[in-house]
Amino acid sequence: MPRLTDPDPNAVPADVRDFLSALPPDPMVKMMTHSVATVKLFIQLARAQFTSLELPARSRELVILTVAEYAESEFVAAQHRPISEAVGVDQRTREIIGSRDIDSPDLSAYDGTLIRFAAEVVRSPRVPDDLFDQVRHILSEREIVEVLQVVGYYWSFGRMATALNVEVTAVYGDEPLIAD
Repeated sequence: MPRLTDPDPNAVPADVRDFLSALPPDPMVKMMTHSVATVKLFIQLARAQFTSLELPARSRELVILTVAEYAESEFVAAQHRPISEAVGVDQRTREIIGSRDIDSPDLSAYDGTLIRFAAEVVRSPRVPDDLFDQVRHILSEREIVEVLQVVGYYWSFGRMATALNVEVTAVYGDEPLIAD
């Protein structure tokens, strides 16, 4: 059961209501609407992560699933399992992330490095130099920054979901349709 009541729709400004009406119903978006000053910005940042990153969609989803696992957010995991499948993350890789066996020889060198990097960012404020050097060999500087932004966004999203006991749902079965 959520820790907060649903926001009063009459207290939501018309521009925010109009903006949100284009989205599928989602209990997390509803909770975020308690902060009418930030809900649009938070969703617009999600849009940018689905439409404007240099980081490939498959890599983005590996990062998001890793954040969901290490931040213990079943909400984020439930939302992104189907999205990750749609962009090519196979079941075995999802299982490896879910079991935290991130040194598994079943992972490609690229996937293992990316997943270890995302896990380390969630676990610790500093990434060891040797891991960062490995990341520099597989990602551009822009992609490194984008990975860090995706980690931060989904850590925050996951913490809101867990702290507020938001109902776990899987709204999207594919990448979300994100209108401008």
